[in-house]
Amino acid sequence: MPHDVTELGRPHYGVIRFRSKLDVAKTLEGIEQALVSHGVTVFARIDFSGDAARAGLSMRPEQMLIFGNPKAGTPLMQAEPAVGLDLPLKVLVWEDEQGDAWIACNSPDYIVGRHELPPEMATPLMPPMAILQQFAHS
Repeated sequence: MPHDVTELGRPHYGVIRFRSKLDVAKTLEGIEQALVSHGVTVFARIDFSGDAARAGLSMRPEQMLIFGNPKAGTPLMQAEPAVGLDLPLKVLVWEDEQGDAWIACNSPDYIVGRHELPPEMATPLMPPMAILQQFAHS
């Protein structure tokens, strides 16, 4: 799937993509620090490329953070328990063939629409998106 974006951060099939200013590791470190400083819990950091290496396979750097805030997510899950498939939120950062790092996440509007919730229920999921955009290459 191509990851070129005609407009910075424009969702494509519910996925928002940004080219990062930094490499994969520094991007994830910065995002994690920014999320934690805003009271967001980071539940896990998955190093896909590290796991691949341990399995004797190789791939370019690719890591994921799983994060959330019960104050933001619980009301959505109370309204529609299946939202738990999409929460906590996730951000994926990977390196492409040219060595550029990319940031991707599901659009809050997409998550809410997917579960047929009122559009305003996406509002509590928006603050982390602003954090991710801080790492976008302009």
